[in-house]
Order: sequence, then C-alpha cells, then structure tokens
Amino acid sequence: MPTGRFGYREIAAELRDRIDSGALAPNAKVPGENELMATYGVEQPTARRALDALKNEGLIIARRGAGTFVREFRPIRRVSPDRLQEAVWSGGESIWTADDPDRRPDVRSIAITREAPPASVSGALGLAEGEEVLVRRRTYAIEDRPVQLATSYYPAALVAGSPIGEEDTGPGGAYGRLADLGHKPIRFREEVRCRMPRAEEADALHLAQGTPVIMIVRTAYTAEDLAVEVNEMVLDSASYVLEYRFTS
Repeated sequence: MPTGRFGYREIAAELRDRIDSGALAPNAKVPGENELMATYGVEQPTARRALDALKNEGLIIARRGAGTFVREFRPIRRVSPDRLQEAVWSGGESIWTADDPDRRPDVRSIAITREAPPASVSGALGLAEGEEVLVRRRTYAIEDRPVQLATSYYPAALVAGSPIGEEDTGPGGAYGRLADLGHKPIRFREEVRCRMPRAEEADALHLAQGTPVIMIVRTAYTAEDLAVEVNEMVLDSASYVLEYRFTS
C-alpha cells in the first residue's frame, strides 16, 4: 500500500505509469474514487481530480453505469503522400486504401450544398467575388465509431453537372471525376495543426473529455497550378497516427 502524503497529481502519475507500462491494459477497469480514497488515504475531491486529469489527457474514459476504463488506442495510420498517388484513385480505389486496407470507413451524413465560400476557401481557390462553391460534408466512421469529419469545397462552375454533386461520386471518388473533367489533380498541399474541438465537433466525433482534434486542410492543384479542391478535415486525435514517407 502506498505510504506518504498524496495529492491528485501523484495519484494520477502512478496510474499513468501503470497505463504506460501495460499493467493497466487497454479496456482494463481503472480504480474508482472509493478505491483510490482507500488506497491513498485521500478525500473524494482529490481522487476525483486524479481521474479527471487522466480523462483530460485522453488516457481513460468513463462508461455510464460501468466505471472508468483505459482507453484503447488502435490507430488508423494515415499515410502521406502514398494515399494521394494517382495510381490509387485513377484505378478506382479509395485513397483510404493506403491507410488501412483491412478497415474501410463507412461514409455517413453526406450533405451536398451550393453556397458562398468562406474567405479562406475563396482565396485558396482563386474565386472572384460572388462565385459559389459546391460543398460536400460527410462523416467517416471505422468499426461504427466516427473518426473524421470532412468538408470539401469545389468551384461550383468547374464541377457543375458532374457526379461530384451526387452522393456517389463513382470509382476513384472526386479526384477521378475531376480528371474526367480535364482537371486532374497532380499536386497537393496540406496544412496540419492540433486544437481543442468545437462543441459540435466533439459531439459528432463522440470525443472523450479532453481529447483534441487534428485539423488538416488540403488543397489540390492541376498541372496548370489551378486549385480545384479545398478539403478541411477534422480528425479524432486519439484514433490516428500521421505517417509521412519521403525520399531524399
């Protein structure tokens, strides 16, 4: 039994060490407040703060009526730039094939609209004042768990009447259809940052308390350096590893 004076940080550190070492394995039940109070001789607020600290780090998750458990991390490995190779989408495959061929996502909540673009998108696409964009919003889920929100913007005049405006864009997805239109994307630019989620993002991705999101903004360009897509992606950071492969 531990001895000495314990604050919530020390209790959280001991539990964290047990999680990192595997002594508390993924999905293992974590000692609750009462057990921590008895083990460390502390009051309930101290025990609660220790557990809250680990929840805020995304290490443990509370399940209503069952207790608190070590969060399982079975990451989706997002592989760039392999996933954007023309050989993938031009052959009719999803770019997710390069990430995890054994776990394909379900696409949910597809919404397609035509609207005025945000200023950042208008600037990236080089649109004139008053030009609209076709917007595709969707949610991706792996093993019935939402893991990514994606919002793609296309110059409305460029893709008018194409399957990009339909739920099913066909083999190879939107990049295949852009190629059909004579605007094949050959170069991509991605910006990556981490931030805390907005309330609607946390709700849509079923995020545990304290889990940040990864935001990736990708712009696709043709050989003529014409920007044809801006894709804003919000990823559950607890579900992803970002892998980048380069040659020297």
